[in-house]
Amino acid sequence: MSENLKQNNPNEEVDLGHVFNAIARLFEKLFALIVRIVKTLFSATIYALKPIVNNFKLVAIVVMLSAIAGYISEQFQKPVYYSDMLVKPYFDSKYQLDNNVNYFNALIRSKNVKVLSEIFEIDTVSAGHLRGFEMHIGPETQNYLLQQYDNYRKSIDSTLAAEISYEDYIENRDILAGSVFSIVAKAKSNDIFPSLEKGFVKTFENEYSQKLKRVRDSTILIRKASFQRELRRVDSLQNVYLNILEKESDKENLTIGAGGIFPVTQERSNTREYELFKEELEIRNRLRILDEKMIEESDFYDILSGFEEVGSIESSIWKKHTLIFPIVSFMLLIVVYIAYRVFNYIKKYE
Repeated sequence: MSENLKQNNPNEEVDLGHVFNAIARLFEKLFALIVRIVKTLFSATIYALKPIVNNFKLVAIVVMLSAIAGYISEQFQKPVYYSDMLVKPYFDSKYQLDNNVNYFNALIRSKNVKVLSEIFEIDTVSAGHLRGFEMHIGPETQNYLLQQYDNYRKSIDSTLAAEISYEDYIENRDILAGSVFSIVAKAKSNDIFPSLEKGFVKTFENEYSQKLKRVRDSTILIRKASFQRELRRVDSLQNVYLNILEKESDKENLTIGAGGIFPVTQERSNTREYELFKEELEIRNRLRILDEKMIEESDFYDILSGFEEVGSIESSIWKKHTLIFPIVSFMLLIVVYIAYRVFNYIKKYE
């Protein structure tokens, strides 16, 4: 048995040697691949930077002249001011609001200052200062977003709802899924924004929103009439029970025997005054909720925060010409250089 073990050990040592050699060769190939990749990247970087180094003076002059031109352009450029307004539309008037924002932008692009001045009730000079409008979802609480996500999951198929996460829903939902919206106005004048609210007031009301409001009001009136009938029924039962109790309290105790020595009291009727009182409170609470809803949503919109009196200056990377002009000039130099090399290659190709 010991002889068999001695015979097996050399074979095992040979097998392990082959394994280690294979691993070593694998690491050598991997290391050689990494070295080739690094060399390739280094060569590509040097090859790309070589034309810039060879023509450094030309590149530096073009970039500096572009920066100077961008600075001069910024000095002559008039600032653009912006201001935002928070609104809460009712009766699905948010669709009309979105449509009208696009319509206003189309009028601004076509420079139709006459129609703009009529809509916003401003003069044509002020209308010419408008630069555009943007519509965004307003501030929302986490609880509201969770409720919207839960309602969305209930409205679709269960198998599909399981595949849609909360993050995917928030990232991909439509802008009109919100209830509060931020309207951003941009203009060349910084004191035009308060006068723009009149134009937006006209955008919330249309035939569809009016129809929804009529349906809502009719539904509330029907429910109020039903609750009032229930309230009258409860009042009637309460009066009946009250009369019963009054009659029983007026009756004198029955007596048996001479001089009424042994009084005998009559059993009182069972009534439900407390249950009726709770039912009355519940009905009155429902009527109060309906009245509050009629008052709170009596208009087609609520302006939560109006435009500021003076707008803020808009700052954007695209307006920093001192930075944009050199970058564009540098990119043009690269394109011209590549086109020149390709042209020479094609010209010399046989």
